[in-house]
Amino acid sequence: MRMKAASTLGLVFCLLATPLAVPTPARAVTININIGTNLNHGRPISCREGEFRIRDRGFRDVRRIDCRGRYFVYRGWRGVQRFEISLDSRNGRVVDVRRIRR
Repeated sequence: MRMKAASTLGLVFCLLATPLAVPTPARAVTININIGTNLNHGRPISCREGEFRIRDRGFRDVRRIDCRGRYFVYRGWRGVQRFEISLDSRNGRVVDVRRIRR
């Protein structure tokens, strides 16, 4: 009987001595992409690289629409909204961002 009480008491002290895990506060992550944002530090980009850069900025399901000529056009989702993003192929700068209705 004493052994059981001693082990129970020891367990209670161990639990009291152990610090409880306090959850860290949640932080909202905002990733802004605006007209004029430079995605590649002024260097030329490929169509595939532009797709990866847009995906890194928080868009999902990014699709290449037009990769001919001076401007590359992509469509992607951010949250529940769909966007069309145009990049300048010569310097990686965002030329246009438009929300597309479903």
